[in-house]
Amino acid sequence: MAVERTLSIIKPDATARNITGKINAVFEENGLRIVAQRRIRLTKQQAEQFYAVHAERSFFDELTDYMSSGPVVVQVLEGESAVLKNREVMGATNPANAEEGTIRALYGQNVQENSVHGSDSPENAAIETAFFFAATDIAG
Repeated sequence: MAVERTLSIIKPDATARNITGKINAVFEENGLRIVAQRRIRLTKQQAEQFYAVHAERSFFDELTDYMSSGPVVVQVLEGESAVLKNREVMGATNPANAEEGTIRALYGQNVQENSVHGSDSPENAAIETAFFFAATDIAG
């Protein structure tokens, strides 16, 4: 297995509940290292750019409104097969379907307010990471 990097976003519902540290602990307990991290507030335009792949979907406006509604924590996670590992650690998109012990089962409230976003492929991880971080921002 190769060491990879992936993008993670701790969403507004989680930052509002002040559980960033608890979520970070789950990543670290599962072998993912946080090699870059920053708390930001996305503008509506930034959220639209980031989620442009979903622009034609019915939930796009609601998603971008939500993601720009409060602070988020953007981070780069590193580890063996980090993209897949992060997706396992996050759990199913719908917290009701997420396996016990996953971030979404522990902290997610519903399909939208599910506490975390993670890249779905190594290719998208590279694109998403570059959206928020310069190479010099990542210290692994």
